[in-house]
Amino acid sequence: MTYSYVSHLECPVCDTTYDANKIQQLCTCGSPLLVRYDLERVRNEVKRSAIRERNPDLWRYHELLPVQHEDHVITLGEGMTPLLPMPKLGERYGLTHLYMKDESLIPTGSFKARGAAVGISKAKELGVQQFAMPTNGNAGAAWALYAARAGIKATIVMPQDAPSITRTEVSLSGAELFLVNGLISDAGKMVAEKVKHDQIYDASTLKEPYRIEGKKTMGLEIAEQLGWAMPDVILYPTGGGVGLIGIYKALQELKEIGWLAGKLPRLVAVQAEGCAPIVKAWEEKKERSEFWEQSTTVAFGINVPKALGDFLVLRALYETDGMAIAISDQELLEEQQHIAEYEGAFVCPEGAATFAAAKRLAEQGWIGRDESVVVLNTGAGIKYPDTVKIEVPLLEIGESII
Repeated sequence: MTYSYVSHLECPVCDTTYDANKIQQLCTCGSPLLVRYDLERVRNEVKRSAIRERNPDLWRYHELLPVQHEDHVITLGEGMTPLLPMPKLGERYGLTHLYMKDESLIPTGSFKARGAAVGISKAKELGVQQFAMPTNGNAGAAWALYAARAGIKATIVMPQDAPSITRTEVSLSGAELFLVNGLISDAGKMVAEKVKHDQIYDASTLKEPYRIEGKKTMGLEIAEQLGWAMPDVILYPTGGGVGLIGIYKALQELKEIGWLAGKLPRLVAVQAEGCAPIVKAWEEKKERSEFWEQSTTVAFGINVPKALGDFLVLRALYETDGMAIAISDQELLEEQQHIAEYEGAFVCPEGAATFAAAKRLAEQGWIGRDESVVVLNTGAGIKYPDTVKIEVPLLEIGESII
């Protein structure tokens, strides 16, 4: 039985195709590559009902993933995170059908484990022995830990302001870790130099084709968890934008094999006001974004001044009649507290930004009261211990709390 129906890699800019059985990075034109599958065979040979009987992890969709042999799969049990109704927040926002796709429960505490699981598994299959990558924290932590499980050497470079927990995860994994007094874009330049000098695999965002495939499983799961139906709106915190690109790709593939029908959901890219290159490009109806100078936000995971795949993010927004919106740090921090107070969920700052965006778009009427809305919480709030500042009374022994 065929484990994966992967057929080839394809450039979304110049349409050049590449062999998926060989190590590939960017297209010769400089564009990221996308994985393509023999979707006609999937339609004819794979039954949607068969998915129900499989393990509750992202590998249940292995026919639409690029790893061709099951024994190359590197897993920590990632996938099938809950899709939770959020009725109290929905009532506050004026939304009857508000859901949270909660990635805080995935291994390493963030959705980055999806990209790492598939990316590392395919790297192992291709014979990769060492890679380097820049990160804002969570991706580096996930890739370092999965690399340790696969026996692959990792070099990770992150800004010194990245969450300290992610730094610890990388260090404990045995990976080579460097901190840079700058942004992820500065880390990226150092990685590019290392990759060129040592002739190693470049695992930077979208410089290898397989991280998208891991992230797209969020879209596959949302569809399955909604009874193989599509929501009206999906809101996603957008830095590099790989998750949004992946979700869009997943829904397109499901529609092509006949597992979904109807109109694709409107996709919303949520950014921080202190780093909003996609929002600016969308507002100006451009195909690509410009580098965002002096970017800053407490939502560290979306502090990406210029995304390599910005044109793919913007294409997804335009083709689904979606939009991009920027949220202030004050808004997202206030909403982070409201989410905990009303629904008992301690979400990451990036996830809080998407809730704040849903609230504002509902108030503006862009999202209708009875529309089905899915908000992505991409990680656990506990991974950002310095984001929330609280003051707690200190009692002396013998004092009373009455």
